[in-house]
Amino acid sequence: MDTVDKTTRSRIMSRVGQKDTGPEMKLRRSLHKIGLRYRLHDKRLPGSPDIVFPRFKAVLFVHGCFWHRHGCKATTTPGTNVDFWRKKFDENIARDRRHIDALLNRGWRVAVIWECMLKGKSAEREAIANLVYNWLQTSEKFTSIP
Repeated sequence: MDTVDKTTRSRIMSRVGQKDTGPEMKLRRSLHKIGLRYRLHDKRLPGSPDIVFPRFKAVLFVHGCFWHRHGCKATTTPGTNVDFWRKKFDENIARDRRHIDALLNRGWRVAVIWECMLKGKSAEREAIANLVYNWLQTSEKFTSIP
């Protein structure tokens, strides 16, 4: 059962951003701190990846656990209008897969970082940034952190 009326819920959901989200900003700060430079939201690439490393021909997607269905405790399904939400989540997952496949087919390397991994202390975010840095040094085509 929802705790707010439909109008309020609609207003709240309409303000959920797609760019410069809190988790994305935290990761960007950590990446910049360890010396990595990148471009943001390149619309020329499938899915307009959150972070692009042209030098490494690699991209990062920072996925919200709720919207992209990570499977952690944040991956809940609202109790009302369940069919709508299942359809929405299935479409999100299918779109993510299409974008990743299109990028891989174009020769790009792809990493997905989940929102829950960026909620910890700054030292933990720096560890994630170091994982990204280490991945960029490899030839691995796809990774998901965790």
